[in-house]
Amino acid sequence: MKSRQNTIQRILSVLAPPAAWRVPVIVALGVLSGIALLVFRISNAVSYLSDDPVTCVNCHVMAPQFATWQHSSHTRVATCSDCHVPHDHVVRKYAFKASDGMRHAYVFTFRLEPQVIQIRDAGKAAVQENCIRCHENMIGRISARAVSLEGSRQGSGHLCWDCHRETPHGRVNSLASAPYARVPHPTSVLPAWILEYLGEQ
Repeated sequence: MKSRQNTIQRILSVLAPPAAWRVPVIVALGVLSGIALLVFRISNAVSYLSDDPVTCVNCHVMAPQFATWQHSSHTRVATCSDCHVPHDHVVRKYAFKASDGMRHAYVFTFRLEPQVIQIRDAGKAAVQENCIRCHENMIGRISARAVSLEGSRQGSGHLCWDCHRETPHGRVNSLASAPYARVPHPTSVLPAWILEYLGEQ
C-alpha cells in the first residue's frame, strides 16, 4: 500500500509544474476545459447518443435527407439509425456512430461537404445489413441473403437500392434540392436564462 502511494506521489511530482507556473497552468487548463464544454454544448453532442431523427438535422446540410425520409413509407417504422447504423452488437453500433460522427463533424465544421452527399462503403454495408435484417421474411425468393457489398462490387450481386432506388430518400438529394423543406430547426445553444434576459423566450 505504501509503495503504491509513493508511486502516485512520484508521478504527481513529475507532472506538477514548477511553483512559478502553477497559476498560469491552472488558468490555461480552466480555459481549455471551458472551451471543450462549450464545444460539447454547441454541437449538441448528447443528442448523438439517441436514435432521434431530429439529431440528423443538427447539421443543416442533411435537410434534404430528413425531408425525403419524412415523406417516405419508412417514416412510420424506421429512424435514421435503424437504417444507417449497424445493429448486431451494441459496441459496434456506438463505435460506428463515433467514427462516422467524428468524420461528419470534421467535414461540416470545415465546410468540406460535397454538393451531393454520397454514402461511403462502411455506410453502404450497414444499410445493406439493415435492409436484410428488417425485410428478411421477404427476400428469400430473390436470394438476397447472399448479397453483400463486396459481391455487389464484383458484379455477382445487387444492393437492395439498385432496384428500390426511391426508398426512402428518392433520387433528389443535393443541398439545393429541398431549399424550403420544413425540417426541425436546431434549438438555441444559449441557456434559457440568457434567452430570457435577451427577451427571446
